[in-house]
Order: sequence, then C-alpha cells, then structure tokens
Amino acid sequence: MLGFENHIGKVSISDNYLTQIVRHAVTDCFGVSDVCNVDAFHSAVSALTFGKAFKNKKGVVIRTDRNGCLSIDLHIKVSYGTNISAIADSIIHKVTFTVEEAVGIKVADVNVFIDDMVG
Repeated sequence: MLGFENHIGKVSISDNYLTQIVRHAVTDCFGVSDVCNVDAFHSAVSALTFGKAFKNKKGVVIRTDRNGCLSIDLHIKVSYGTNISAIADSIIHKVTFTVEEAVGIKVADVNVFIDDMVG
C-alpha cells in the first residue's frame, strides 16, 4: 500500500491498482506484445538494492525512493521488426504521464527491459 498526504487529505493506493495502471499503459503502446514474468532473483535483488519494492506482478517492479517518487522497472516482449528505441521512448513517456495523472505521484524513472521478441 502506497500512501501520501496532500492538501485534501490522506490518499492510499493499493499495489495492485498501481501495477494494473502501469501494465495497461505498457500494453497499449505500439509494438508491445506482452509483459514478461520476472524471475524471483531479480525482484529480490531490486528490493535489497533500492529499498521498498512492491510485490512483483508479472513484469512490473515498482519502488519508492526517499523523496516519495516512483521508480518503475518493466520487462516486456516486443513484436519483430519494430524500432526498439522508439518503443522504449514511447513506453517511458506513456507510463510516466499515465501514472502521474492517475495517481498524482512523481515518477523518477522508468527502466524498460526487452526480454523477448515475438514474430
């Protein structure tokens, strides 16, 4: 559960809701086939290295930093023949915009990992 306080009052956001917002934004991007599963090792290492990490939900790892900003790791499958650089840029912009608009929490960075390519 992620919580913050603003001029209106306290707001709590479930990890599942935030993960679903990110997954929906990613899968709507052109060239993205799906979100990949992340192995348990990666999620354990990211939790130890970067502090609190939300539960791994099929390819989306979300962490908070000391300033309350979000850091998002995405593991995706892309379609063969698409420009990977363009896909990554599109995903970064869309996820950042979608999360900041829907939740109101600043996104510090979005890391995109291309794990598979499907034909």
